[in-house]
Amino acid sequence: MWRKSWLIFTQAVTVAVAALFVVATFRPAWLGDNRSASAIVWPRASVVQAPPLAVLTTTAAASAVAAGSSSFAAAARRAAPAVVSVTATKLASNPHADDPRFKFFFGDRAPDGAPNRQLGLGSAVIVAPEGYLLTNHHVVDGATEIEVQLADGRSTQARLVGSDPETDIAVLKIDLDNLPVLPLADVRALQVGDPVLAIGNPFNVGQTVTAGIVSALDRTQAGSQYQNFIQTDAAINPGNSGGALVDGNGYLVGINTAIFSNGGGSLGIGFAVPVDTARLVMEALIAGGKVQRGWIGVEPRELTPELAESLSLPAKNGVIITGVLQDGPAAQGGLRPGDVVLKVDDKPVRNTRELYAAVAALKPGSTATFALQRGAEQAQAQVRVAERPTAARQQRQR
Repeated sequence: MWRKSWLIFTQAVTVAVAALFVVATFRPAWLGDNRSASAIVWPRASVVQAPPLAVLTTTAAASAVAAGSSSFAAAARRAAPAVVSVTATKLASNPHADDPRFKFFFGDRAPDGAPNRQLGLGSAVIVAPEGYLLTNHHVVDGATEIEVQLADGRSTQARLVGSDPETDIAVLKIDLDNLPVLPLADVRALQVGDPVLAIGNPFNVGQTVTAGIVSALDRTQAGSQYQNFIQTDAAINPGNSGGALVDGNGYLVGINTAIFSNGGGSLGIGFAVPVDTARLVMEALIAGGKVQRGWIGVEPRELTPELAESLSLPAKNGVIITGVLQDGPAAQGGLRPGDVVLKVDDKPVRNTRELYAAVAALKPGSTATFALQRGAEQAQAQVRVAERPTAARQQRQR
């Protein structure tokens, strides 16, 4: 009997508490407790009764997010007008030209009677008010006609001033007034992680801006031994070649050149020629039509700790000479196989890339001092630098 009474009591208490909760939530005035009413409805009342405060807070938060996102609109506006599209007309050799059956049906002409021509698409950057443009060597290599189209709609024929296959840089010249010019940045201040924009004409869809960061500096695996590329994850696609890589302020830091790709599209690994290198090449091409590089005629190899130990060399860093061209500049200057090059005119040499770069920077006809480790002793050699022959360039390119 007492269990039944206790069950009835507990059920009554439960119903009463539930009823009290409902009244306190929806009709607090019935209870006459203003503090409870205020505590329950305060969040809703604050939003309804003070909308200006809520709007200001939201706006402030949005401004903070926008400031942190660092919009690139200003940089794009500064850089985009100076980036142009390039159409290079090239004579294409027909792979069937020597086929007797092809000649029987079509003679020495293409099937439609027109000469075999193909169009190469790329980009270029206006870097001087006199009308000088930077682009890639591979964009205009072999071109019989070069046409550029500016972002403002103007188009004109361009003249090839010169090109340098070693750095994949070419210089064009156009004759137009009031040209937009893209200022050059100080590449030495560029750091991994800095934001960059790639601007060009990918797939001929029109001028396009993509954003990314500097992924790495001084990349050497993507091209010439004389080149240290800027690597970026900003999307670079066919047609972007020769276009601009600019920093967050819209200043030129590089000329987009190459990508790692399985199918021709961007995989987030692109490379640009640093603008300081491009500027030096441009100045040489404008002055003399070609880039002269020093050459001494040696075969170098990086000195590893294991190799130094096996040869009992005290030097642990440098470049060991494994071969010297007979009667070449190095041989005439006294360099021998087994010598370790430590410095070239006071410039430290730690690997083969630095040796090639140091020698290439020497003026042909000048004399350079090579600091050497020769066995257990240190020595010096005075080498009269020659100009790098074309055959050496072609061999390195293969």
